[in-house]
Amino acid sequence: MKPIPLSLYVHIPWCIKKCPYCDFNSHEARNEVPEFDYVKALLKDLETELPHIWGRPIVSIFIGGGTPSLFSAKAIELLMSGLRERLPIRPNTEITLEANPSTFEQNRFSAYRESGINRLSIGIQSFSNTKLKALGRVHDSTEAVKAASIAKQAGFDNFNLDLMFGLPQQSTQQALDDLQQAIECSPQHLSWYQLTIEENTLFHHAPPALPNDELLWELQEAGQSVLAGAGFNQYEVSAYAKPKRQCHHNNNYWQYGDYLGIGAGAHGKLSMPDGSIIRHLKHRHPEQYMRQALLNEPRSSTHYVAEKDRPFEFMLNALRLKDGFSAELFAARTGLDFTKVEKKLAQITENGLLKSEGSRYWPSTKGWAFLNDAMEVFIED
Repeated sequence: MKPIPLSLYVHIPWCIKKCPYCDFNSHEARNEVPEFDYVKALLKDLETELPHIWGRPIVSIFIGGGTPSLFSAKAIELLMSGLRERLPIRPNTEITLEANPSTFEQNRFSAYRESGINRLSIGIQSFSNTKLKALGRVHDSTEAVKAASIAKQAGFDNFNLDLMFGLPQQSTQQALDDLQQAIECSPQHLSWYQLTIEENTLFHHAPPALPNDELLWELQEAGQSVLAGAGFNQYEVSAYAKPKRQCHHNNNYWQYGDYLGIGAGAHGKLSMPDGSIIRHLKHRHPEQYMRQALLNEPRSSTHYVAEKDRPFEFMLNALRLKDGFSAELFAARTGLDFTKVEKKLAQITENGLLKSEGSRYWPSTKGWAFLNDAMEVFIED
């Protein structure tokens, strides 16, 4: 049996301004960011985790946030050097860094590239200044376009643009204009997803006026047609890529692979030699995290995933993929016999939410529209 792939997620929690829709563990950088102290804590965190992953190669690295591009080129180089010293990182491993357009500067991003970062994920969200203001973003449309240009000039031939639709008072044409502008920036990957109102956000306490469901459906279908016409293949609910440019890191996550999380508030999932699956969470607040990491205690909690919960966890991810999953993948990633879910899969296939061929299952067009209904079948009391 093939070993379960292992990715590394690195969380950098600071940003220039907290967006009203954001429920990630991010903190406004009110003073100078202690970037070198934080990198020291990250590497100490990693050393604490090494006994759990001895000898396992890293298949992808994702540096997310917050806004990781707030960190200087020197700090990112120190981080990358430290990761290479401690981990078996294969050549050509996909290494992504999230970036905000307001932080783009040519020399810095060229230096990021030289340090080993080979993929960027740029948080555009919209090219409309009106919509950007409504979303609380700190960049404008000019900076958004310039960011893509700087990425290419810095040598990045693989970058993603994050784009939202269903924005406050957004029309179908406005959303398609955003999408067309993104395509003209020549990214290899687009994350195009609907704005949703999450708990513990400013938008949850003061919700904006969003498009109704009928308009959202119309908008989504029109946008998918535009993306397909531009050569972007949809491979996940909100992910579209040019050929051979799917995000390796996210694919591993959606296929219920393993990932080690380091950094303030980072999550991780590790499959252990005894067949158990462990999830861990790191201390959320940056200052507390740095203190605890230096004491070799970066985790705030650890729990074992019960066997009865694994089918739901697996489906929660795998059913987001357009190509779905195989029975073999389910067994390999959960450690369970496929018969545990066979009857339930037959049930939702009969209901028209899934399609199947041989041992492979994938969402139907109807299934993608009602993914929650398909996933709920696997929830155990």
